Amino acid sequence: MRRALKIVLSALIVLGSLFFLQRLLTPKYVDGVVEGAFVAEYYRDVPDHDVIFVGDCEVYENFSPAVLWEEYGINSYIRGSAEQYIWQSYYLLEDTLRYETPKAVVFNIQSLQFSESQREAYNRMSLEGMEWSPVKVRAILASMRPEEHFLDYVFPILRYHSRWSELTGSDVEYLFKTKPVSFNGYYMRVDVRAAENVPEGKPLADYSFGETAWKYLDRMVELCGEKGIQLILIKAPSLYPYWYPQWEEQVEAYAAEKNLPYINFLEIQEETGIDYAADTYDGGLHMNLSGAEKLSRYMGRYLADEAGIPDRRGETELAGRWAEKLAVYEAEKRAQYELYGMTEED
Repeated sequence: MRRALKIVLSALIVLGSLFFLQRLLTPKYVDGVVEGAFVAEYYRDVPDHDVIFVGDCEVYENFSPAVLWEEYGINSYIRGSAEQYIWQSYYLLEDTLRYETPKAVVFNIQSLQFSESQREAYNRMSLEGMEWSPVKVRAILASMRPEEHFLDYVFPILRYHSRWSELTGSDVEYLFKTKPVSFNGYYMRVDVRAAENVPEGKPLADYSFGETAWKYLDRMVELCGEKGIQLILIKAPSLYPYWYPQWEEQVEAYAAEKNLPYINFLEIQEETGIDYAADTYDGGLHMNLSGAEKLSRYMGRYLADEAGIPDRRGETELAGRWAEKLAVYEAEKRAQYELYGMTEED
């Protein structure tokens, strides 16, 4: 009996040590590259959203759920991640539907250009934050590059065991806790770098989107149809990477065939008021706060008027939650303006 107890105790100590080491060595994404934290943050919010955005940086840096709420009473969340591939967008949507059924889903179509994962690092920033379920398993299997291994996702210590030299104080501070780094999935930047000398796209040998990309867009359409969700396709106003006219023709034809609304923000600059000299922080790749709030006002009008998304500002409990979120949102604005030596009027 005593021998068995020692064996059990030894096993628990080994497992506990491995768990501790895994927590320590796995990236925390609370400073520096914070995009890896976005997917996991969704699970800490109340699943009561009328609009869900899915996609890459062209959603999480370009739309502000705070503005959608404050000006239109639309309760929304962005399930975005860095270079999120279309199959990951699909599985994140499927994962979302385990918790809630929104009235509308907004999908940014930039990722149609990819039919296979480009880098393991992007896979991990999209997948590691997902809660475990059969959906996550399917997402991992659909995403893995040839050199990746499924068990490395199950036991991240296998992937990060040599990360000792990269550890920082944040790895210790956030060993068993975390801090929010987004605002309902929105990544805020207030600084400005004007879009200048934006390169034209280089000619491609083939402009056709791949079979995998179309397959998952079809699945997204079917899933939304089954659940009675409005699917809205968008192209964010990013000047780079270049959006080819040949790609635009394919999306327009698909949207017409499937009877889906499609908004290309590159074509409605006058309506949105986007100023590429003032509304981007990285030369035209992504919007800063000013640009994101302009796009959100346009999107809010569309969601309210065309998609019929209700104004819920009269709901006491929801309004109370948003009051707390808006206070944090405004505090972050002030902190960033101070950091960059700016004012809101700049």
